[in-house]
Amino acid sequence: MGISGVSQLVQINLDLLSVGVAIAGITLLGAVILFNNRTSITNQTFFAFAVITVIWSISNYLEYRFTTVNGILWALRFHLFFSTLYAFIFFQFAYVFPKEKVVFPHWYKWVLVPAVGAVAILTLTPFVFSGIASLAPIGQVTRADPAPGVLLFMLLAFGLLIASIVFLFKKRSETMELSERRQITAVSIGMTVMAILILNFNVILPNVFANVSFIPLAALFILPFVALISYAIYRHHLFNLKVAATAFLGFMVTVFSFVNIVYSTNVSAVAINIAAFIIILLGSIKIVQDTFNLEIANEKLKELDQAKSEFLSIASHQLRAPITAIRGYASLILQGDYGETSEKMREPLSRINDSARNMANSIEDYLNISRIEQGRMKYEKSSFDLADVTKKTVEELHPVAERRGLALTLETSDALKVTADVGKIKQVISNLVDNAIKYTEKGRVTVAVKGENGKARVTILDTGIGIPKEEIGGLFEKFTRARGANKVNTTGTGLGLYVAKQLVEGHGGTIWAESDGPGKGSRFIVELPIS
Repeated sequence: MGISGVSQLVQINLDLLSVGVAIAGITLLGAVILFNNRTSITNQTFFAFAVITVIWSISNYLEYRFTTVNGILWALRFHLFFSTLYAFIFFQFAYVFPKEKVVFPHWYKWVLVPAVGAVAILTLTPFVFSGIASLAPIGQVTRADPAPGVLLFMLLAFGLLIASIVFLFKKRSETMELSERRQITAVSIGMTVMAILILNFNVILPNVFANVSFIPLAALFILPFVALISYAIYRHHLFNLKVAATAFLGFMVTVFSFVNIVYSTNVSAVAINIAAFIIILLGSIKIVQDTFNLEIANEKLKELDQAKSEFLSIASHQLRAPITAIRGYASLILQGDYGETSEKMREPLSRINDSARNMANSIEDYLNISRIEQGRMKYEKSSFDLADVTKKTVEELHPVAERRGLALTLETSDALKVTADVGKIKQVISNLVDNAIKYTEKGRVTVAVKGENGKARVTILDTGIGIPKEEIGGLFEKFTRARGANKVNTTGTGLGLYVAKQLVEGHGGTIWAESDGPGKGSRFIVELPIS
């Protein structure tokens, strides 16, 4: 097959390709902007502008594809009709940008809108185009016979486009905020370039100089505006970047699908590929919408999580005072400060004291989680002996272990100085030892403090229920408890180990768990840097 045969087989219509690229770009951009804020007048107007632009681009392409005088004449008239609406919506976008709500003045509603409607209807009459002098070859632009109404159309189109640019640059000069001024600048430049191209090549050259050769390229004149709006989205975070990236990928896929139309060699292939293009374009819009909905859902979840953390913080603060009082008075009664206590009363008082202590620990866990998640956790660090703090913690928990019939022993080496928040480190050790006591039904709990590899290490070893190996990795996550833990201790929340991990790592240390399996006990190890 010769070169001429190949050129006949593969007819690449650049005019059609420019229409497809423009339609894909402006449609997806319009969807991105509308989904970003459906209630904003700016976003609504831009979407309307995108829709009108698509119709305008298609009418511009079709106006020189008809083969009869009557068909071409009406194609030209409809193109001018949509051009009038295009100029108006162009002006409205410039007028409302970047506001979310606008109250339109009386001149806008009672003068401009009726004038645009009247001129749009006028373009469909012989008062604008009276007829066609002669047909041009198919694919080329046929020149119509202009009537006096063309001047009215040109006056309105010129006036709206020029007023749009004036409005934008006036807004830019009056805006004090730097980011908003940059947004207006990007939009202004894009709209100015587009307006100049359209006015020169689609209005002045055809109607004043009778040069219609550039009309088929009208769809390309939209691309500078699309590009600069997209740049504003990326550079100035005008809209959600993740969604904009999704729209860009959709745009690329849609354009590639449109190339199949350009390469089509028969009517059936064209029809199939146009259907595929429309399906892909609508699918891309749906993906953009779903991405937006997902982002909105994520934002709402973050807000709910923040509200939850604030509620926990307030509620925990309110609960801590009465629990502290209950625990304090129970301890004083048990110590005999209010007189001798009978053995019959000591058991329930001990239970009250233990329950209050457990409740106080849970409240402190909730408070710490709230502080961690809100970024308000503070550490008041000082140098102290880790062995001494561990010893005092073990002594405080001795009565608890004795009531459960467990041996609680401490093994320490020489003093180990660490620089940390003594209260929070004591809380971690107390939590781990208390857990070991709770989850050990018989046997012993051993706490060892020693220096190893330049680190101060605290090991809590028990003979309790043990941990399945597959569960050790997730043990330090929120609301996670080992299998079978509920059978031994029904009061656990699954928060203590998560808080302990956050506190230890906040000091530059590490914490982990080891176990040989269910029924074989556990080891919890905390390592902190030695001062």
